[in-house]
Amino acid sequence: MRSTALNQDETGKKGAVPVRRTLALWGELFALSWRRIPAATAATLSVLLLGVPATTGIALSLRTAVDGITTGDHDAAVLGTVCAACAYAATRTLNHIGRSLMIMSTEKIGLTDIHEGIHRDIATLEGLEHLERTDYLDRVTTVRTSAWAIVASMWSAIAIFTDVLQLVVLLLLLGTVSPWLLLLLPAAALPLWANARGQRLVNAAETDTAEYHRVQRHLFKLGTRAATGKEIRVAGAGEEIVRRQSAAFGVVVDGRYRARMRAAWLRAAGWTVFTLGFGGGLALVGHRTAQGLGTPGDLVLTITVAAALRQSVQQAVTRAAGAIDAMRLIGPYLWLRSYAADQRARTTGTAPSPDALREGITFTNVSYVYPGTERRALDGISVTLPAGAVIAVVGEFGSGKTTLVKLLSKFYRPDEGRITVDGTDLTELDTDAWRARTSAAYQDFGRFHTVFAQTVGLGDLPHIDDRERIAEAVLAADAESLVARLPDGLDTQLGRELGGVDLSEGQWQKTALARASMRREPLLFVLDEPTASLDAPSEQAIFQRYMDRARTLATRTGAVTVIVSHRFSTVSGADLILVLDKGRLTEHGTHEELLALGGRYADLYGIQATAYAAS
Repeated sequence: MRSTALNQDETGKKGAVPVRRTLALWGELFALSWRRIPAATAATLSVLLLGVPATTGIALSLRTAVDGITTGDHDAAVLGTVCAACAYAATRTLNHIGRSLMIMSTEKIGLTDIHEGIHRDIATLEGLEHLERTDYLDRVTTVRTSAWAIVASMWSAIAIFTDVLQLVVLLLLLGTVSPWLLLLLPAAALPLWANARGQRLVNAAETDTAEYHRVQRHLFKLGTRAATGKEIRVAGAGEEIVRRQSAAFGVVVDGRYRARMRAAWLRAAGWTVFTLGFGGGLALVGHRTAQGLGTPGDLVLTITVAAALRQSVQQAVTRAAGAIDAMRLIGPYLWLRSYAADQRARTTGTAPSPDALREGITFTNVSYVYPGTERRALDGISVTLPAGAVIAVVGEFGSGKTTLVKLLSKFYRPDEGRITVDGTDLTELDTDAWRARTSAAYQDFGRFHTVFAQTVGLGDLPHIDDRERIAEAVLAADAESLVARLPDGLDTQLGRELGGVDLSEGQWQKTALARASMRREPLLFVLDEPTASLDAPSEQAIFQRYMDRARTLATRTGAVTVIVSHRFSTVSGADLILVLDKGRLTEHGTHEELLALGGRYADLYGIQATAYAAS
């Protein structure tokens, strides 16, 4: 049964993350920070907490100094002045140290642990489903580019706690001047509420317009890349691309502008109430002082506390805005972790791969549906691929050919049915062990921008620097002439962005074929449209070489060779031909048997043969 993790999220409406999950993650991140950098973590926490008494000390010291001056108490005046200066210096120093420590610890945990953890999950999960879903990739992009912000949100939450603690202490200090001043607590809280509400509106707008933003970025890339620029110019579609890009961007800008304006009005209202409330409080204390009900020190304390309160509220608002903004990353991050954990829990195969195939690979009523779709990419496939056989898989585009070889490679698991290797269920085989006995050149081959020899050697990682094997693989892929034309031969750097050489599509495909030829004793050898980017002479030469290689492997390990192709003329020498149509196995047999059957294979073969003869 397919995992449900792909269809679940850690977020609720508008991306809101449950508070308990957020708190649990922050606790986890703090514990991680404490383990990884205990001294820096303890210092950061201490600095944040010490800011509370330091700020309070300024107000108390100034009251003592002013009252000492007005009463003629010289010692009190000097002591209060010195203490106020020391407290002020302490707050400035602590603020600077605190910011530096938070940045350092945030980068350390965010970039080292979270960023690398995400990369590890993406690269090491057994299957490919997560790499072929836009919802997964959207979350990866969101989290990957802002991993540090997730850790920053944890420190922001701790800093907000100390800000609120400071607000409470300062308000209690005002209460010593007049109990009525305690009523200013709601006025201090209102900007915090207004900011949180406004930030949620902005985040909701960003979520609602995310799809339009993706469309806009895609259209912008289409219009600014050389690969698509040729067709756009020939078609005269440049203005249309710009128009659609502008329309999509307009939806994004308008939606987010409205949300930000509403948020700005909310924040303005919150700060207006705060200002009026504390203005009234200052007027009250001034009136009491004028009537002799308070000391000048009380008035100075109130003014100092009012300034500190404004700064604390502003600081808390700024930090809350950052934390709330970062919290939209927590949902995708938790979702990615949940998915990775779910996939690893399903990776149960521990059986070793056989040394050689004796029976072969059997499909029994195998069906598969891609996540997010309803149509079966494979529907009830039942067939045996005999050990040592060359299997050709043919069919029109979208018939399920590539899906079949991806199931063989354990990139996907069947939704129904089973695949067995010499009688052992493929899911029970250790994935790494099975893939170590698999060689493959896929239709959507990789373009690895490294030294050419390593690009080929990646096909058998333990022998990545074995020049003898690399030379053999290059020969098998008919790529000797390609290497001869490279400026530094096997040591040529590939990839223009790295200052290297860029290859043509056909040259990249030959490189992929060479990579697939590195392993000497695979049990499964897959060639998925291996010559789609090659000319006819190269295609025929390569197919002949790989047919010979398949026979050699069959003798050595009983390997099954699977060739996927839409060119029927190249697969006529296969031992068994599978004809797929809309995910179903409609015909199977040898070339001669299928021609005699007069079915779909015979029709398509005849059409292609006639077309080639005419050309």
